[in-house]
Amino acid sequence: MKIGFDHNKYLEEQSKFILERVNNYDKLYLEFGGKLLGDLHAKRVLPGFDENAKIKVLNKLKEKIEVIICVYAGDIERNKIRGDFGITYDMDVFRLIDDLRNQDLEV
Repeated sequence: MKIGFDHNKYLEEQSKFILERVNNYDKLYLEFGGKLLGDLHAKRVLPGFDENAKIKVLNKLKEKIEVIICVYAGDIERNKIRGDFGITYDMDVFRLIDDLRNQDLEV
């Protein structure tokens, strides 16, 4: 299979442009779509994409960032279940917090 996505360039470019924005503001909020860890959908549609690319970008910036997790309260109230893990969204938030802290990221 041909590689269509340059992971190293992605890390370099994303980190560079995020740092440029950070230096222009007192506080900068970034939203990441999809999964931060294990983004298998992105890996499927972008040959060469590292399923953990987003967390690697955050790791490169970890001295300058703090992670805030936002989740739709309605999903928690209804006990919505994640199909891939079979756990509720509130439990998934706790799992994500643990995963991010294991990456030495401030949550």
